Amino acid sequence: MIAAIKPAGSNTRGLLAYLYGPGRHDEHLDPHLVAGFAMLGMPDPGRDENATLTQLGHYLDEPVRLRNSEFGQPVTDHVWHCPVRAAPEDRYLSDTEWGEIAQRIVQAAGIAPAGDDLACRWIAVRHADDHIHILATTVREDGRRPRLHDSGIRVGDACREIEKDYGLRRLKKGDRTASRHPTQAEMHKAERLGWEQTSREWLQNRIRAAIPHTTSAEQLLAYLEAGDILVKPRRGPSGDLLGYAVGRPGDLNKDGEQIYHPGGKIAPDLSLPKLKARLETSAPEEHPTARRNRSTAPWHQATDALDTFHTEITGTNADDGGDARAQAHITALGELIEGTAQMAPAGLRPQLQAASRAFARAQRSQVRAGDRTAHALRAAARDIANTATGPDGSALAALVAALVWAAILAGRWHEAKGHAHQAEAARQAVQHLQSAADALAPTLTELETRRPKEETRCTLASDVRAAVPEHAERILADRGWPALATVLADAEAGGHKLHQLLKEAADRRELGTARSPARVLLTRIQHTSRNPAPNRRAEAARLRSTTAAAFSVPYADTQPPTTPSAPTNRPNRPRR
Repeated sequence: MIAAIKPAGSNTRGLLAYLYGPGRHDEHLDPHLVAGFAMLGMPDPGRDENATLTQLGHYLDEPVRLRNSEFGQPVTDHVWHCPVRAAPEDRYLSDTEWGEIAQRIVQAAGIAPAGDDLACRWIAVRHADDHIHILATTVREDGRRPRLHDSGIRVGDACREIEKDYGLRRLKKGDRTASRHPTQAEMHKAERLGWEQTSREWLQNRIRAAIPHTTSAEQLLAYLEAGDILVKPRRGPSGDLLGYAVGRPGDLNKDGEQIYHPGGKIAPDLSLPKLKARLETSAPEEHPTARRNRSTAPWHQATDALDTFHTEITGTNADDGGDARAQAHITALGELIEGTAQMAPAGLRPQLQAASRAFARAQRSQVRAGDRTAHALRAAARDIANTATGPDGSALAALVAALVWAAILAGRWHEAKGHAHQAEAARQAVQHLQSAADALAPTLTELETRRPKEETRCTLASDVRAAVPEHAERILADRGWPALATVLADAEAGGHKLHQLLKEAADRRELGTARSPARVLLTRIQHTSRNPAPNRRAEAARLRSTTAAAFSVPYADTQPPTTPSAPTNRPNRPRR
């Protein structure tokens, strides 16, 4: 059951005209009262042909008129409006049941506390099977205003109790971190203009898509402007950025003026302070070589950055800042999913974009993120979003597999913390990411065609049983086993130790929850074995040379100069 408190209004008669009218799409049928502050003697235009909307409006507004005449300062925000809607699968509720529900909601809101004879005047109008509208005038009979601070939280809690008591669909308790749902007016406007999304939804997606490309709030606004989004910054006398609002081209009000939405009204985590905290954290200075290496292989580097995700969000507690660190990494994970979606091949983009949109809800909770702790993951997201080349199949498969596991871990963390909405959002994102991983399955075809001979596969199966005995039978029965056998044979030919590769790959991912454990191991081993195995003899020679040079340096200025010898990498020429 959802109760959505609307912004305060000033026209009681106008709202009554809507509630008792046909509706915008003729959806209002048999409008009538089901409850009110004093049903006896109250005019009901839906049941009494002699009653009028004007009479009912005067009846509700009487305390407002008395207060205005006494104090001389008119009250202009006295109309409280709260639609209450049951879920589509809920059973039919009678008028009596809806009346009881309305009574509980106005009590929870503070409109009409139980046993208060001087409470506000209110009514509940039903004009459809699945919902009612509660209208109240927020001036009490004694002229005082009711205390409505945090009424939305109290009403939400009351709805959760109503669902339990009436056997209705049980929704999760809110935590005030969700984006605002589109209003009916916004949805009708989008439909009228042929838009697939309302303006606030469209703007939210554009802002989130811009975040991985920027490192400051100023850059973000410039990036949005370059993308044809209308930006209205708010600056102080010194020129410092104090806030911002954005508008969608063509979104005009009734006077033909552009409509702008403040960032914090689009989503709680898109306010300027929240964006600054995410974008303008001071990352440690990197060595130029590290920057160069990261820019040449951003897809592999992103997978490497996700290797520490498990340790960052588990085994910590709130006392040592672990919760803030975990929330920061989950937020950065959302940026990495978004960056991957933007640069992935066109065939994978829809599922990855859907995963990004779903995971946006998991990126914010009541836990304040310690954004300075997620440098590596956030840098990986920016590198991918700004790379000029797309990934090869194996690199993308390894990254998507790592994203699936990271999203699962994020959902578990939220669930352990009691963040029901965020955990559900993470589960939805996992489903989309798994669909993207399934779409990468055709890349296994080439590997399957190169499968090693039966005798070699039997030997490789023995290696699997020795390295991961608890999952070996599932791996060997998996459809991806022939392709995994090919990758293992290639890795062994490259000098890698299979037992070590398999153990490391299994440690990176919990195979018990993997839908295709063979494919999980395959993508991970491809990622790990992409570089040649180290040559032990060459490494030992390098260490001996380094050690000898270190011991000879202190005595360099005490020994007589000698003729430099020929470089060791040149062959000795025979004497003539």
